[in-house]
Order: sequence, then structure tokens, then C-alpha cells
Amino acid sequence: MSVGSSQDSVPLKALIEPPRPMKPLYWTRIQLHAKKEPNTHLVWEKVEEPHVDFEEFVELFAKSAVKEKKKPISDTISKSKTKQVMKVLSNKRSQAVGILMSSLHLDMKDIQHAILNMDNTVVDLETLQALYENRAQREEMDQIKRHIKSSVEKENAKPLDKPEQFLLQLSEVPQFSERVFCILVQSTFTESISSVQRKISLLQRVCTALRWNKGVLQVLGLVLAFGNFMNGGNRSRGQADGFTLDILPKLKDVKSSDNSRSLLSFIVAYYLRHFDEDAGQDTCVYPLPEPQDLFQASQMKFDDFRRDLCKLHKDLNACSSETEKVCVMSSDEHLQPFKDKMEEFLSQARTELEAQEKQLTETQKSFLELSAFFSVKPKGEEKEVSPNTCFSVWYEFSSDFKDLWKRENKLLLKERLKAAEETIRQTRERAAYTVKPKHASGMKAKLGQKI
Repeated sequence: MSVGSSQDSVPLKALIEPPRPMKPLYWTRIQLHAKKEPNTHLVWEKVEEPHVDFEEFVELFAKSAVKEKKKPISDTISKSKTKQVMKVLSNKRSQAVGILMSSLHLDMKDIQHAILNMDNTVVDLETLQALYENRAQREEMDQIKRHIKSSVEKENAKPLDKPEQFLLQLSEVPQFSERVFCILVQSTFTESISSVQRKISLLQRVCTALRWNKGVLQVLGLVLAFGNFMNGGNRSRGQADGFTLDILPKLKDVKSSDNSRSLLSFIVAYYLRHFDEDAGQDTCVYPLPEPQDLFQASQMKFDDFRRDLCKLHKDLNACSSETEKVCVMSSDEHLQPFKDKMEEFLSQARTELEAQEKQLTETQKSFLELSAFFSVKPKGEEKEVSPNTCFSVWYEFSSDFKDLWKRENKLLLKERLKAAEETIRQTRERAAYTVKPKHASGMKAKLGQKI
């Protein structure tokens, strides 16, 4: 079978995985299996790779943790020998671009490689963001090009200043603006959608815990029982079947007659001693949602979620549009890997976004059901109960409850240890007073032993 055969569709060389990341070599590769002209012959068909021990090579050419020291990109742009230069940019804009150039210890080929190959190992995303934000605007580019055109016709034309030269070089990267925009959307999408997903999942988890956890219901039952007992005989407060949640944070302020403890501390102690079989042990589980989870849930707003997802929709649409532009404008040489990577990203991103919108709708429904479940009403100008209205009360209550719960668990642990030590002491004492059987002695016993 010939080398150029259509059946020969996989790379001829095996995949190599260096033991450490290596410094990049910016070449344009040739692969024989992808050769376009099957009837032509290449030298590479005859070249054989020798067996090499790469141990020393890895030590010498592995990518170091410390970035290779390069001159600022501003130093790579030649300074004109003449004193006068052509400034197109305003002083403020020129200064901003100049500062960026001084901070970039990169070559322009590094930047071009990162953009065309979607490779951020050398040029990180933060740098791409800065380059995108400082790129030449259309009016600036028009002025720069007009100056270059007019300079051709003049002998003593002023050369462009360094910032202008830098912006010109950036503009010469094929589809710089469109490509970087897409790369940045791709990099921020995953982080943004994950952030929304984490928050919505936490909100759903808190709703589920408050509604279905056995411990939550037991604690509320105790509060109801003790509260009804305290309100016994009162026509407006006694014989309650429930209560609004705003009382929960105030339980710590209800003190005992001798002022030695609060109603909340009593309820916590009672719960642990009568409802939790694992109290005072490592297996003891906190019965309420964690205070930190409740606090985070109380800070969330459904409008914010919808706005975040709407922005992601717009970003994806814009990214799709820019991707199409690049694919139309790009040469065959620079079309890949951009085209395949962006198409794959856009397809997957839309699927994730659709799933997240569905999750948001379900979570909001669960939350409103929970609010109705606990008879929580909207506050002030709210049309619907907000997470803050519902969860801030629970956050304060759970924080107070957990402090007392941990303290009471330590006391129970000490009591268990003390009881165990007392049991051991008593066991030892009983063993010490046990009467040992008397050994038989005398003539009869001795005669018996001989027989």
C-alpha cells in the first residue's frame, strides 16, 4: 500500500508523552498520512528517527516553573534613530499601550502562536484579555494605515512611535480581534456556568434539607412543644400548631429564671440527650443545614441567575458569529484547530446552558414551595419571597444552634468518658475483693493426690 493511500488515515508515528512539559518549538508540521499530493515523494518518507535516550534532553529543555526571561516586547520594537516620531494615539492611550508592552516579556510570534493554535501555555488568558482590551480601534487603525501609506511617498517621513507599531503588529495577526474574543468567551464560559451551577445546587440542597431532613422537623417540634408549654393558658399564643420562623433567632434571648441559660441552649441539650443516639460521639450529625450554606443561600437572587444565564446566551451568540467570520476570512493554513475546537465548544456550551436554565426553573419552584411550606411571606416591596427573606432567619438560628450543639456534645463526651472510667474503677475494685477458693490441705488431701 502506498504512503499516500486513502486507507492510510492515522498518523504514522506513535504518540509521545514527555515525562515533563517541554519548551515549545514553533514549526509547521508535515504528516505523511495527510499528504495532499499522493503521487509526490518527500524526503521524510526515507528519513528514519534514531533511538535516543531523552533523559538528559528532558533535564535541559523541560519547561521551567519560572518563566523564561525575555525582554519586554517594547524592547523588541526598534526605536527610530531620528528624534521625532509619529504619534497617532492620544497621550493617555499611548501611555496605556506602552505600560502593557513593558509588562509583556514575550515575542510577537508567541502571541501569534497562542492565538492561531488556541494554546495558552506560553501566553496566558489574562494576557490575551489585556491584549484584546488594548487592541487598536478602527479609527486608530485607519490613522496608522494612512500614515504608512503617506510615508511611502515622503523621504523624511516620521516613523511610527512604539505603541503604534505594536498595535499594527497585533492587527497583522490573522483575525486577531475575532479569534481572541472567541478564546476569551470559551475560557470564561466554563467558569461562569460552573459558578451558577454551584450556587443553584447549593440552593437546591438547602431547600431539600429544610423540607425533608428528620433533624429539622425534630428541632421545630421541640420548639413548638416548649413554646406551647410556656404559652399555656394564653388565648392568643397558646395551643399553637406552628409558628412563623422569625422567632427562631430570638430563642437565645429567652433566659431562664436564674439567668443561667437560654431557652435555645435547653432545647439543644434536650435534643441531643433524647433524640440523637450518637450524641457525644464522632458519628453525631448536625441536624440543621450548615450555617455557611444558609448564609450563601441568603445572598442569592433569582434575577441575578437569570441575568447571568442571559449574558452567557448573548456571549455564545456573539462567539458563534465571530467564529463564522474567522472561518470565512481565514486561510486554509490558519483555519484549524480553531474551527473544530470552537464548533465543539459552542455545541457543548449550548447543551450545558439549556440544562442550567431548566435546573434554575426547578430550583425556583422548589424554593417557592419551601417558602409556602414555612408560611414565609414577601417582605417590603417584594413580589415573591426572596432567598434573603427566607434563609437569613435560618442562618442566624443555625449559627446559634451549632455553637451550643458543639458545646453540649463536648459535655456529653466528657460525661461518657467519666462514666466509662467509673465503670472500669468499680470493676477493678470488685475483682480485688473476690474471695479465692481455699486449697485443701491435710493428710486426707495428700493421700487423695497419691491415688
